[in-house]
Amino acid sequence: MWGSVPRPWDHDLSQNQESILNQLSHPDKAPLSKGLLLVPSALSLLLALLLPHCQRFFAYDLQAIKDDFQIWRLICGRIICLDLKDTFCSSLLIYNFRIFERRYGSRKFASFLLGSWVLSALVDFILVEAVWYSFGIAAAGNLPSGFLAPVFALFVPFYCSIPRVQVAQILGPLSITNKTLIYILGLQLFTSGSYIWIIAISGLISGICYNSKMFQVHRVLYVPSWMAKFFSRTLEPIFSSSEPTAEARVGMGATVDIQRQQTMELLDRQLMLSQFAQVRRQRQQGGMINWNRLFPPLRQRRNVNYQDDRRSEQQASPPLEVSEEQVARLMEMGFSRGDALEALRASNNDLNVATNFLLQH
Repeated sequence: MWGSVPRPWDHDLSQNQESILNQLSHPDKAPLSKGLLLVPSALSLLLALLLPHCQRFFAYDLQAIKDDFQIWRLICGRIICLDLKDTFCSSLLIYNFRIFERRYGSRKFASFLLGSWVLSALVDFILVEAVWYSFGIAAAGNLPSGFLAPVFALFVPFYCSIPRVQVAQILGPLSITNKTLIYILGLQLFTSGSYIWIIAISGLISGICYNSKMFQVHRVLYVPSWMAKFFSRTLEPIFSSSEPTAEARVGMGATVDIQRQQTMELLDRQLMLSQFAQVRRQRQQGGMINWNRLFPPLRQRRNVNYQDDRRSEQQASPPLEVSEEQVARLMEMGFSRGDALEALRASNNDLNVATNFLLQH
């Protein structure tokens, strides 16, 4: 989606453009994310507080699956977290990853979760056997339970397709971006247990396989259209919320952090719409994007200055030095190098202002 970066689970942009735009026009309808956020969390609390004696039925024990053929543990042990810390961290991550359901629709989001969930189960067996034969460590009966592997798998499209926007800079080269908190939550979840690193690695491997369409798994592991329609009619009215009013969309958060998050989500939707507009123009012009139409004020201003006062332009000061790192970030979002340079010079090397400038001109 952003330059040469592969797009997750997006098979054909032209066929799915209308459904994606519908998701963008209704950004607050993410029923699957809300269901994964509420139902497993409620069941985890119920098991921990009221039914602790039933937790053994939801333990993720690969040894019991292998030796006693308790196949049902592959389902029960990989849905509900028995550790409340894992429940809390995974719920926060699912809440932040709801952006993918808003982008691509509930069906593709569910297909990615289903594919990574199934693939990670196979990778779990391989990693556990590898640990046993390599180090003599029996980890099959101590794996953490819960819907954790698909959560780790979502870090793959999050890293590939979500642009990195700097929020603050600390200690010289270190900077805080819109993605820093998500990575910190993932690190917290990664270090919450002894063998959760096995689940994390299997989730990342399954996410890479599905995201890169390796072995054509996206054609085998997906949610059928009839099932998507069924759940859309039955569960979507329960977990969907109405679209907020125009007055409360952006800038109405109770804290500065909430307002910044709302602004980031609006900017992400604007970037998506800009990409669709570029693809349409590229198809209409046979593979070439007409940047003169995309940035008319920028071109017109330069031409007018050139024609009105040619001598003053020749005597002008040398152009402002532009950070190559910021140019690379804008190019990752899909803009050309020339337009990125002009926008950064016009905005005095302010990446946020340059991004908005390119989107609006």
